[in-house]
Amino acid sequence: MPQLTPAFGLDKQGIDVDAQLHWNLGTAPLVELAVQRGEGLLSKDGPLVVKTGSHTGRSANDKFIVRDAETEETVWWGKTNKSMTPDQFAALKADFLAHLKTKDTLFVQDLFGGSQPAHRVNVRVITEFAWHSLFIRTLLVRPEAAELAAFAPEFTIIDLPSFVADPARHGCRSETVIAVNLSEKLILIGGTRYAGEMKKSVFGILNYKLPAAGVMPMHCSANIGPNGDTAIFFGLSGTGKTTLSADASRTLIGDDEHGWSDEAVFNFEGGCYAKMIRLSADAEPEIYATTKRFGTVLENVVIDPDTRVIDLDDDSLAENSRGSYPIDFIPNASKENLGPVPKNIIFLTADAYGVLPPIAKLTPDQAMYHFLSGYTARVAGTEIGVTEPSATFSTCFGAPFMPRHPSVYGNLLKERIAKGGVDCWLVNTGWTGGQYGVGHRMPIKVTRALLNAALDGSLNSAEFRIDPNFGFKVPVAVPGVESKILNPRETWPDAAAYDATAKKLVSQFIDNFAQFADHVDEGVRQAAPKAA
Repeated sequence: MPQLTPAFGLDKQGIDVDAQLHWNLGTAPLVELAVQRGEGLLSKDGPLVVKTGSHTGRSANDKFIVRDAETEETVWWGKTNKSMTPDQFAALKADFLAHLKTKDTLFVQDLFGGSQPAHRVNVRVITEFAWHSLFIRTLLVRPEAAELAAFAPEFTIIDLPSFVADPARHGCRSETVIAVNLSEKLILIGGTRYAGEMKKSVFGILNYKLPAAGVMPMHCSANIGPNGDTAIFFGLSGTGKTTLSADASRTLIGDDEHGWSDEAVFNFEGGCYAKMIRLSADAEPEIYATTKRFGTVLENVVIDPDTRVIDLDDDSLAENSRGSYPIDFIPNASKENLGPVPKNIIFLTADAYGVLPPIAKLTPDQAMYHFLSGYTARVAGTEIGVTEPSATFSTCFGAPFMPRHPSVYGNLLKERIAKGGVDCWLVNTGWTGGQYGVGHRMPIKVTRALLNAALDGSLNSAEFRIDPNFGFKVPVAVPGVESKILNPRETWPDAAAYDATAKKLVSQFIDNFAQFADHVDEGVRQAAPKAA
């Protein structure tokens, strides 16, 4: 097979291997090799179907950042960003390179993280699986042939699922490890087949680098309306970022990770990574269509080994079944992978308590408050050990990927909202009519109708009430939407139970925000919900 081998080889990085190297292979040869090597099956309609074994989501507790002179004062150390010593990383790196040398075949991809040339990073990814190479090639931005010839990596990721970490020697928690060394610009991933660890590692790199350049990195999806109006959708996995941004009436910039510079909102990626479980052709036609395309990779989707027919409703392998596909598989995707600075910001939350309204308008101070709070529900399957939705606060709607203190990102966001006069909305895609187990998920048709009204500007002229618990503005009536659903208290069979649950949630917000109170101004502190 033809090899697009760069002049800057592994030897120039001090990486010595005996393996046959497959450099920058395209989709078809990688699929062929994955099937030949027994890594997956080709489905009836074209996608490659693979299994990730016991790791069907991110191993958040197994990620570490090396604590050294570079990171001591710049990383927000704590529960999210756990430390590893330089000596522990050195031992891990030596063992990784020794394990790498035992491999007879390796795959290397040279890629960009970021679509705006001024703010992108060169990333080299070394994998032992062909399908992992296909995954990361799909998810990141693919250089042109001339760019590949002159490619020199700034960061390198080595992903070896067969590596077994030693907690005593390597300073990690288990036999699985994700170790980030920002000084050496090297990331080591071992003991997990979950491909999402690679893409999130690149997200972490950009989240660390970009604020120093005044660029806002965001865990969000983004699209552009017919009048050139960009909207960004913040939210954790399972809140609807991918689904709601894949709107046939708007142009998709990207589904998960973006930067906001002075000139543009730009995608970090060249592909999408969507949840596949119980995907609906009616509700999500653009994403559903990718499950019938050659070049899509389906993770932990059940497939009949004889007929090669997939079953998107079968969760026996994982609730977090996933599909990765090039962004141009979405018919109305942006060819430039970027768009103008935003007119609207939407914070998506899957409220497991069923307290929040389906949409609310936020002031800039309220927007920063809710951005730093990052309230949602962990959705089953996105992390190991999470088996059902549970209330959580993930600052910046992406705490696991934010190396710096949340106030760094929050202040950047507030500055950009004020500079651009951006409208901000909080949208609940979670529960209505009661909390999880009693109520039901918010109908996607309701969410889309409310979003359309917000994005076309008509919602700004609606009549609003002030929510007694959270103080934000909630529309009283919106054409095409049943008014009752706009007031969550009216959807509960027991109003007193709603009040008690709302009081509990307000208390959780206040308790969680205490950690940020000293890092924000008085206006943001006053944007907090009020305890009864």
